[in-house]
Amino acid sequence: MSIFYTVQFGDTLSNIALRFGTTLPGLAQINNIFYPYPIYAGQRLIIPVEKELQQISGVATHYPSAGTNYTPAIGYAGQVPIVVDQEAIENIIGKKGTMQDDVLKFTFPRYDLKVNIGPVSIEPELALTSWMAFHQIGNHSRVMGDLVLLESEIDPVISQLIANGLEITALHNHLLYELPRIMYLHISGIGDAIKLAQSIKNVFSVTQTPLTGHPAGQTLPQEYWNTVEGIMGKKGTRIGRVIQFSFPRADNIKEFGLVIPPSMGISQAINFQVEGQKAAATGDFVLTANEVNPVVQTLKQYGITVTAIHNHMLYESPRLFFLHFGAVDNPEILAYGLKQALEQTNTIIG
Repeated sequence: MSIFYTVQFGDTLSNIALRFGTTLPGLAQINNIFYPYPIYAGQRLIIPVEKELQQISGVATHYPSAGTNYTPAIGYAGQVPIVVDQEAIENIIGKKGTMQDDVLKFTFPRYDLKVNIGPVSIEPELALTSWMAFHQIGNHSRVMGDLVLLESEIDPVISQLIANGLEITALHNHLLYELPRIMYLHISGIGDAIKLAQSIKNVFSVTQTPLTGHPAGQTLPQEYWNTVEGIMGKKGTRIGRVIQFSFPRADNIKEFGLVIPPSMGISQAINFQVEGQKAAATGDFVLTANEVNPVVQTLKQYGITVTAIHNHMLYESPRLFFLHFGAVDNPEILAYGLKQALEQTNTIIG
């Protein structure tokens, strides 16, 4: 007969196995937990007895040592987060962040890069901005982010991520046909906020990313994007030649049982850039499996190219797919197509 245990803050699966005299592989398998064995405070675990261990095929009989280090339980289910120490983190990073949804977010436009897709010169605010977001959960902080990298920067960055104890969750393209080639590396980490901030600073040190940056030079007439905003159903953020829209999903996305705030990279992102009499548009849709093909079909109807479909995270629930797109066309036509695609998703529009 099984017994049950409720995970406490700071527990690791290996320590729980040791405490109950069971095996780590057996405990992981019966609870459907996979390496690096993430658990969360408040989670209810089945503790297998010896008879059940014998029935689990392929489970090793070794027991974890007391020093074995696996992912600690973070936060408490339903816990109200404590806000991160904004000033301390900003001092380490070397720039001001913005606070939203109890998330401290930093953006790092790659003003050092000159990237073109055919005749279109890509503004950093359109598709070349790294970001990092910090969120406090109990005594731990979580950081998530996306690094915009040249191919030559990838290996040094990965080495720094490993050295600083941060996880790599994805590496891939977002664009097509851009020169020079740009890759996007997604990261995650859990721990002390100050140490995480220093780790992020260390990672940026092996890239040419400007940590302070400068605003885009050109200013458009105030009314320029009014029609696009009317079609999209909300005001956008205007930066130089670019306007950015963000639409949070209506459902809760969780990782390790904890809700991920929308501002940590799980909102629909749609950006437009002035390109002569037309506009370039790019961004990404955050989709559940059943939404992927309806969005693809809608985008194709409006001549919008799908440039990538992939993951950004490892342990999210429900499983998410990030669909990237790109097009150059009349801005109103693009806006109508992208709005129609949004309506195929469980998203808060307006």
